[in-house]
Amino acid sequence: MQTALYETLRHFADSWGLIYMFTIFLAVTAFVLRPGAKSHARMAAQIPLHDNEPAQEDDKS
Repeated sequence: MQTALYETLRHFADSWGLIYMFTIFLAVTAFVLRPGAKSHARMAAQIPLHDNEPAQEDDKS
C-alpha cells in the first residue's frame, strides 16, 4: 500500500511538480527583468548605506 502511494506521489512530482517549478522560475525571471526593475533594484541596494539614525546601545551594568 505504501509503495503505491509513493509511486503516485513521485509520478505527480515528476510531471506536474516540474511544470509548476518551471512556471515559478519563469514568473520570477520576468519579474526581475521587467522594465523599470533596474531602478527599484538600485534603490533596494542602497538601503543599507542610508543609515540616518545612530545605533542605540543599552547600558546594562
